Amino acid sequence: MGELPQTISSQLVFEGRVFNVRTDCVRYSDGAEHRLDIVEHPGSVVILASPQPNRLVLVRQYRHPAKRYLWELPAGTREPGEDPAAGALRELEEETGYRAGRISLVGSLLMTPGFCDELMHFFYAEELQAGPQSLDEDERIEVTTVTRETAWRLVAAGEIADTKTVLALLWMPSGQGEIGTNFGR
Repeated sequence: MGELPQTISSQLVFEGRVFNVRTDCVRYSDGAEHRLDIVEHPGSVVILASPQPNRLVLVRQYRHPAKRYLWELPAGTREPGEDPAAGALRELEEETGYRAGRISLVGSLLMTPGFCDELMHFFYAEELQAGPQSLDEDERIEVTTVTRETAWRLVAAGEIADTKTVLALLWMPSGQGEIGTNFGR
């Protein structure tokens, strides 16, 4: 099981605004060949922003695939070639208006490696200064700050229902938890 499959062909089948889709044909060491559909994503950032102890910033926005509004941590897609920390600072300011005086990487995880190459970088931001939002044309974002306890009540009520936010909340009680960061990107 140590030998990586060989990619024998790769074809871009969809090019979108946020992600692309390609179809690869791979050959395993036993000679078997399989077709794989892969979502290509430039990577993303998630920001657990704490304006004061035991409080965090949440954003509420409409998520069309879920057909409802959700509370989430600020997050977004990295620009091509953008440093993850710079992307986190940019997304935090754009979505919430907050500027962070200090930001640190908590860790990075592959989101759905069975079909997508997205690597999500989680950051902890503090020493926040409030300012105006700078939303994208398609964004309608409400911003609030809540306690950890309130955030967990929102999870229980189904108003926080995304994996990235719940995962970050699990890391929050012990401060800045650590996860893997050695994914090569």
